[in-house]
Amino acid sequence: METVVKLASKKAVVIFSKSTCCMCHAIKRLFYEQGVSPMVYEVDELKDGKEIERALMRLGCNPSVPAVFVGGRLVGSSNDILTLHLDGTLKTMLKDAGALWL
Repeated sequence: METVVKLASKKAVVIFSKSTCCMCHAIKRLFYEQGVSPMVYEVDELKDGKEIERALMRLGCNPSVPAVFVGGRLVGSSNDILTLHLDGTLKTMLKDAGALWL
């Protein structure tokens, strides 16, 4: 769990993903298209990826990926991010975290 918290605080937006997950790809693309450059950790390519996945599940991520952190705080997975995007809340969160300036 400590590893996840440490990694999640490295940048304004951090995404834990799997390279083969279509929803992970869609969420990463959503951020890129808004001009946000997130730190992405592909858990299936990390040596301690299984441990990170278990920690994400303990934090409440089910499924474990994609897991999005904004400003060091867990925002949620794909459903949560898409909901926040559609209602305009995500843009405000990104501005407050310093990930978006427009």
